[in-house]
Amino acid sequence: MKQTHVARVNPTLHGYPRQGPGRELKKAVEGYWAGRLDADQLLGTAAALRAAAREELREAGITEVPTGDFSFYDHVLDTAWAVGAVPERHRAAATTELDVYFAMARGTADTPPLEMTKWFDTNYHYLVPELGPDAEFTPDSRKQVGEFREAREAGFTARPVLLGPVSFLLLAKPAPGAGADFEPLTLLDRLLPVYASLLADLRAAGAEWVQLDEPALVQDRPRSVLNATARAYRELGAATDRPQLLVASYFDRLGDALPVLAQAPVEGLAMDFTGPAAADLDALAALGGLPGKRLIAGVVDGRNVWAADLERALSTLATLLGLVDRLDVAPSCSLLHVPLDVAAERDLDPQIARWLSFARQKTAEVATLARALSEGREAVAPQLAANRAALMARAGSALTRDAAVRDRCAAVTAEDTRRPQPYAERAAAQRARLALPPLPTTTIGSFPQTAELRRARADLRAGKLTTEEYRERIATEIREVIAFQEKAGLDVLVHGEPERNDMVQHFAERLNGYLATRHGWVQSYGTRYVRPPILAGDVSRPAPMTVEWTRYAQSVTRRPVKGMLTGPVTMLSWSFVRDDQPLAETARQVALALRDEVADLEAAGTAVIQVDEPALRELLPLRAAARPGYLDWATEAFRLATSGVRADTQIHTHMCYAEFGEILAGIEALDADVISLEAARSRMAVADELAAAGYPREAGPGVYDIHSPRVPSVEEVSALLRHALRAVPAERLWVNPDCGLKTRAPEESGPALENLVTAARQIRATLPPHSG
Repeated sequence: MKQTHVARVNPTLHGYPRQGPGRELKKAVEGYWAGRLDADQLLGTAAALRAAAREELREAGITEVPTGDFSFYDHVLDTAWAVGAVPERHRAAATTELDVYFAMARGTADTPPLEMTKWFDTNYHYLVPELGPDAEFTPDSRKQVGEFREAREAGFTARPVLLGPVSFLLLAKPAPGAGADFEPLTLLDRLLPVYASLLADLRAAGAEWVQLDEPALVQDRPRSVLNATARAYRELGAATDRPQLLVASYFDRLGDALPVLAQAPVEGLAMDFTGPAAADLDALAALGGLPGKRLIAGVVDGRNVWAADLERALSTLATLLGLVDRLDVAPSCSLLHVPLDVAAERDLDPQIARWLSFARQKTAEVATLARALSEGREAVAPQLAANRAALMARAGSALTRDAAVRDRCAAVTAEDTRRPQPYAERAAAQRARLALPPLPTTTIGSFPQTAELRRARADLRAGKLTTEEYRERIATEIREVIAFQEKAGLDVLVHGEPERNDMVQHFAERLNGYLATRHGWVQSYGTRYVRPPILAGDVSRPAPMTVEWTRYAQSVTRRPVKGMLTGPVTMLSWSFVRDDQPLAETARQVALALRDEVADLEAAGTAVIQVDEPALRELLPLRAAARPGYLDWATEAFRLATSGVRADTQIHTHMCYAEFGEILAGIEALDADVISLEAARSRMAVADELAAAGYPREAGPGVYDIHSPRVPSVEEVSALLRHALRAVPAERLWVNPDCGLKTRAPEESGPALENLVTAARQIRATLPPHSG
C-alpha cells in the first residue's frame, strides 16, 4: 500500500571516517612528524580527503553534510583549540600553531602531552582538556569557518558540528595545581561568550544550522548539571546573531536531560534511538513530542557493523513523525566508529558480507529510510526486500549457533569461576616459585612493531616468504627482545609479540566464530588505527594460540617469561559484537576458549600469565543502574578464563587509558594476583585511588607514558615511583610502563626501559630489608 506523503525527510550524518580509503590521513600526519611532508602538504592532503568524503556523501544522497568533524588527531582537542584552552607549556613547546597542536596531543622531548582517555564507552580515545580556576578562553573559529566554507563553495548544504560547552567542561580535568576539588563546569559562564562568538562567526559565514554535541548528558547527572545546561542554552539561544541550534546526544538515553533540552530555546535536537537509547522514544512521547522543533533521529546503529533492520527503523520513524514538526534521519552517532566500506572486503564470503554495514552502507541505509518516508515504501521496495533477505539469512545461518559451545556454557558452575586458594596463600606460593626482588620490573607485553616485522607479515601473505623463513624471522626477533630485556635488567620478561598484528585480531583469527577484515580500519587515537574483528557466531578454540612462541621464549632465558592473552571483555569491546544475543553469553563463550589456552600455557611451564582487560572500564554502561549487572558478568568471565590454575601460577591483568575510580570494586572482583594500570599521564592518580579503596593485591601503576615519543628521565620515573610507594607498599608494588610498546620506536623504548630499571634499582636500594 502506498504510504501517505509526508514533508520532505532528509538524510544526514553526525560525522564520517576521517582517514580515507587507504588511511591517507595517517600516512600524511606521520609523514609530517617525520619531516617527509611540510605543513602545506599535510593541509593539502586533508583538504583532498574532506572533498572526497563529501563527494561520497553526495553520491549517496546525503543532502546536508556535517563539517568540522575532520581532525588531525581528535575532535575534543580541536574544541580545546577553538576556545583557546591551550596549556602554556604547550604554547612554549613549539613555534608553529600546528606543532603546538601536536605537542598537546603527543608531547615533546621536554613537555608532557594532555592526558588521554576513552570517549565514553567506545574504543576511541580523546585528549582531556586541562582547565584551572584562572582559565581564560579565546575564540578561534578559523577551522570551523574554513571547513564550512569549503563545503558550501563545493555546492553542499553544510551543518558545522562542535562539541557543546557543557560536555566540553564535563570531559575536562583540573589543570596541574588547580586542586582536585576544582570543577571545570564552574567556568561555564566564562566559556559561553566564546561559544557565542564561534556561533556568530559561523552565522556570518552563512551557516544556517550548527550542531552542538552534548553526549555527556546521556550519563547520570545531578540537578546542578542539568540547571547549568538549561542556563547555557538560554544564553546561547538568546543571541540574535546566531544560526539555528541543534543539540545532539548519542550512546544512551537522555533521561532527565530530555525535558531540559526540549524546553531550551534551540531549534532542534539530534537523538539516538538505538540500543539503550531507544527508551527515549517513549520518553519523548510522554513529553508530548517536540512541537516547533526539528528532530534528527538516529535509527541506524553508528557503532556496530550489522545491517540495520530497516522495517524496524521505519516503524520508529513513523512514531516520531507524529511527535515533531520536522523529522530527518541519521545514524545514531558519528560513523568514525565503523570501517569505511564493506565492498573493500573481497575475502569475505559474499553471503556474509550482505549481513554487514560499514560507513558507506550505513549512509545508504539512512538515505533509503529518508526516501521511504518522503516518497513511500514502493520507491525503495528492492532495498527493503534485500534487507529482509539478509536479516533472515543471518538468523538462520549455521555460523551463528554451535551446540557444543552452548552445552559447555550451560554446564559452567560457580566453582569454575573461583580460584580455590585465597590470595594470601597464592602470593606466598608465587613468591617462593618466582623469587623476585622488591619492586620487580616488567613490561606490559608488546615490543616495537618495526617496519621489518610488518614487511615480513606482508611478505608471508604475498608468498614472498615461506612459512619457515617467516618463523625464523620471528624466532630471531624473540631472541633479540629477550636478550635486550636481560641486558636492561628486567625481572619478568615478555616475548615481545612479534608474530601478532593486534592484541584482539591475533586471537580472533584463531578462534571459531570470528570474522577478520582486510581493510576495516577504525581510528583508536591520533594516527593509531585498528581493524576490529567481527563476532559473528558462537566462539570456540580449535587449537593452542600462544603456547609455541611463549615456550620458545622461555627456552632462551632463565628469567620468567609471561604468557600474554587478551581477556574476554576486551575481546568483546574491541570487536564488533553480536547484536542477536546478550553480551554476557558471548563473554562466557570467549572466556571458556581462553580458559583452555591458560591451561595449556601452565602445562607448558609458564609461571606468569597475563590476561589483559584494558576495556573493562570502557564497556561500563553509561547509566549507573546498568553497571552492577555488567560488572557481575564481566568479572565472572575473567575469573572463568583464569581460575583453573595452580596457586603458584601468577595471574596478571592490565588496564589503560580510562577512569578507574568507578570500577575499583570490579577490579578487585577480578581476583588477579597483579594488576598493571596506566598512571603516568594522570600523575599516579590511580595509585592513590587503589590506596583509598584498600586494594589488597599487587599493583603496577605505570611510570612511563608510551603514547608519547618522549623518553622519561631516571629522575622523572623515580618521582612517579616514589609517589606510587606512598600509596602501595613496596612488597606489593611492580614497576612497568603504562601500556605495551608496540607503537614506539626501538630508539625510544630502549632508553626508556633502561631508565625505568635504573630508577627501580636506585629506589630498591633504599628500601629496608624484607620489604619484598
